[in-house]
Amino acid sequence: MDWKKYIHSDPEVLMGKPVVKGTRLAIDFIVGLFAAGWTEKQVLENYPTLTSESLRAVFAYVAESMREETLFLSSV
Repeated sequence: MDWKKYIHSDPEVLMGKPVVKGTRLAIDFIVGLFAAGWTEKQVLENYPTLTSESLRAVFAYVAESMREETLFLSSV
C-alpha cells in the first residue's frame, strides 16, 4: 500500500503531525481509537471522511515508521 496517497504532514495543520489527507485526524489519534477497542466499523461511522483504504494507509504508515525506529523496551 502506498500510504503517501493518504497521509501527509503540513506545519499549518496540527503543528505538522501526520494526518489523513483532507482531514484534521492525526495518525496517533486514529491508532489510539483502535488501541481503545474501537472497530473499523465504529471508526468509519464516527469519522465519515475516512475510508477503509485510508485506514489501511494509517497502519502502513505506522508499520513503516516502526521499521525505521529502534525501540528499547524496559523490563520492570
